[in-house]
Amino acid sequence: MTAETENRIRVVIADDHPIFRKGLRETMEEEEDLLVVGESGDGKAALDLLQSLQPQVAVVDIDMPRKNGFVLAEEVRDLKLPVRIIFLTMLREEDAFNRAVDLGVSGYVLKDSAVIEIVNAIKAVAAGGHYVSPSISSFLINRTARRTRLVDERPGIEKLTRTERRVLQLIAEKKTSKEIGSELFISPRTVDSHRNNICAKLDLHGSNALLKFALEHKLEI
Repeated sequence: MTAETENRIRVVIADDHPIFRKGLRETMEEEEDLLVVGESGDGKAALDLLQSLQPQVAVVDIDMPRKNGFVLAEEVRDLKLPVRIIFLTMLREEDAFNRAVDLGVSGYVLKDSAVIEIVNAIKAVAAGGHYVSPSISSFLINRTARRTRLVDERPGIEKLTRTERRVLQLIAEKKTSKEIGSELFISPRTVDSHRNNICAKLDLHGSNALLKFALEHKLEI
């Protein structure tokens, strides 16, 4: 690998539309500081590329066969792969945006944006930042406002550990302690211990209080 190559941002493209993927790649290849090291038409093959090529950035279509973008992002997070993900999508729904943020996705770009916007997003996230299409920036503002209100109402939310927060997110998905334990590779008893700690920190009382809280605030936790 030459010094010039080492200084370029290594990118993998995952999109099941060949024409779109080709156009995106050609645009990237015109940028001196970008290097497309691989591309895929489905999520499963994309994960293999991310593991073998270890790019800095992955540009991922949410709606892909075999593994959609959400599943791919979750597996990247669980495997602790050193790649920052940018979602490409037609979805303007706020729930989809919030789910992406919860999964640690660094960029959220609408497919009807100019290709140069995708290039700018790649450079921003490669530098350690985040990027959201300007037309949906209100989603981020709304999320921040809701989060601020929640902290004011329940200051204990700030004291939750990363694992406790993940347990709370899974409770919001109506998963049982057994299912949560299986996903987090811990015992159901440990999950129940986390549940008790969360209730104590959030001052929640009653058999269904935790589930009710998780469902009401699933967009902020």
